[in-house]
Amino acid sequence: MGLRTLLALGLLTGSIATNSVKADDWLPVSQDDLRMTSEPKAPGASAIFLYRQVDRDDAHCAEHDYERIKILSEEGRKYANIQIPYNKRLESVRDVEARTIQPDGTIVKFDGMVYDGTLAEGRGLRLRTASFTLPDVGVGSIIEYRYRRSLWCTGVISSRWILGGDLFTRLGKFSLERDPRFSLRWSWPHGVPEGADAPRLEKGVIRLEVHDVPAFVTEEVMPPANEMRYRVDFIYSQPGTTTKDAQEFWNKYAKNVATNMERFMDERKAMERVLAQVIQPADAPQAKLRKIYARVQQLRNLDYERQSDQEAAREQASDLHSVKDVWERGYGNAWQMTMLFIALARGAGFHVDPTVVSTRNLYFFDPRVMNALELDATIACVQLDGKDVFLAPGVPFAPFGLLPWPQTQAAALKVEQRPATWIYTPLPPASDSRIERSASLTLADSGTLTGKLTVRYSGIEAMWRRLDERNEDEIERRRFLEKELEREVPSGIEAKLVNSPDWTGADTPLVAEYEFSVPGWASRAGKRSLVPVGLFGAAQKHLFEHGQRVQPIYFHYPYTETDDLTIELPTGWTASSVPHEKSLDLKGLVYKSTVESSSHSLHMVRELKSSLTLVKPEAYPAVQTFFQTVRTGDEEQIVVSPDTRTTGK
Repeated sequence: MGLRTLLALGLLTGSIATNSVKADDWLPVSQDDLRMTSEPKAPGASAIFLYRQVDRDDAHCAEHDYERIKILSEEGRKYANIQIPYNKRLESVRDVEARTIQPDGTIVKFDGMVYDGTLAEGRGLRLRTASFTLPDVGVGSIIEYRYRRSLWCTGVISSRWILGGDLFTRLGKFSLERDPRFSLRWSWPHGVPEGADAPRLEKGVIRLEVHDVPAFVTEEVMPPANEMRYRVDFIYSQPGTTTKDAQEFWNKYAKNVATNMERFMDERKAMERVLAQVIQPADAPQAKLRKIYARVQQLRNLDYERQSDQEAAREQASDLHSVKDVWERGYGNAWQMTMLFIALARGAGFHVDPTVVSTRNLYFFDPRVMNALELDATIACVQLDGKDVFLAPGVPFAPFGLLPWPQTQAAALKVEQRPATWIYTPLPPASDSRIERSASLTLADSGTLTGKLTVRYSGIEAMWRRLDERNEDEIERRRFLEKELEREVPSGIEAKLVNSPDWTGADTPLVAEYEFSVPGWASRAGKRSLVPVGLFGAAQKHLFEHGQRVQPIYFHYPYTETDDLTIELPTGWTASSVPHEKSLDLKGLVYKSTVESSSHSLHMVRELKSSLTLVKPEAYPAVQTFFQTVRTGDEEQIVVSPDTRTTGK
């Protein structure tokens, strides 16, 4: 029985035991802490963590957190608005308690509501937050709160401590009670904070204490914050499987995975009968593969059901014992559907390597750590016309030949090769993932821009949007697209979606059509009007404005944005001055902008293309200069004025 199966049987009951190392009551507050007005080791800090405590109990699938913050300035009062992030697929936040302590020692208990909301969403990542606001918080106040995380089994698989916060931490204490059913190793990829000892095992509990941890610097467009912070990772494995030799570890892992896969796919006769329904003998090889891929994706994918249905979906998946069962029932989880695709593709004569792949949306995988549980997706590598084609049949809306972005440029293991072979999945070119906006607009004398706009999303841009909105109704999908468009325009707009986009396709673009209005887009200057060039430049308007950079730059995937706009000018008006063509090509970053005028209309074309993913901080000046050029180009003005040839004035 595998590790995931054991965890599912043992931990999905939802039972939570009291953590033996949890603080049972609020800790005492010293007079020095009440009186303090600054922290010499964190000069200028608006607030600091006086104390943090994290007690994790993997044996009972729970975590208790305790945080105490000192407010040192007016700016620091924002920390009274507490947000506890969590991944709803893995955990829930419960038993929230909080209070405010005034400088004179007066205590104000929190008895308000805790709200559940969305913290971050988009590009396939959606995090929730439990949020609340503490009362009567001023400069000098101390706020503290504690809560319990109730974890699903996958929370135990990803067990870790995050040691550094966004504030300076004066004292932090961490503990972990291990799950005794499995072997456990732990590591600290970025070391431990200065002055701290390595985590130690004391009477069955792993402990760590840290002092004076600097605030973590969070910057825009950076790698996942927890990947960059001080942290301790806890790695579970089957008893007796630990080894210090990484190649030996992965060879054994690959052999076990391949054995389980072959057992699940061993239904040759059944697959032959299925193929007779799906493909024709005369089909070309690629046509056969595409038909198989499309047919598998039509099955019900249990891993992408609504959150409320996940427990039932897991039970349904556990009752499937072969690819034959998946086909006959018409559903399966992502792994089971991938196995079905591989079995069918092999039955059609293709060479297919089952491949387990890491994802890079939350953490970066390192094979040397020997954490097999971070290989959390399975894909198919098919030889087609002498080339490897990577396919994700277990992901809804994944186009043929294109992986979800977290699985691109990611470490992957071909499990049936000996010795185990590491590869990196391909990174698609910028041309494969596009946002194309085209509009026919009219400029009124008042400066308002109105008309029709069409936005086409293709490749990864279409895939992640379809995945994010897969379980939403038409009203929510409409709101999603309209709000997204509003964020792209640097001034207030009015946008109404007027078509019904195809949310079910995979290889087809997601097309949204709008009735569109931008009040006051053109500004009057005497008898002239000034029209900005960059209508859809809001995303770049304040990007990379800081002079220095600490963290690497992290673009999730290559992409291309193009705008093709035609604007009819008011009757009797013409363009008296248009900006020169702008073009900047830094190989990995490309920007082009052209404006043409003819008679009483304008034609503007803008292209922004990025082929980058991870960029070292040393390259920040070049990236900053590029986006400054983009802003400058977008802010240039077209001068329009009455046509004296027609008005005689």
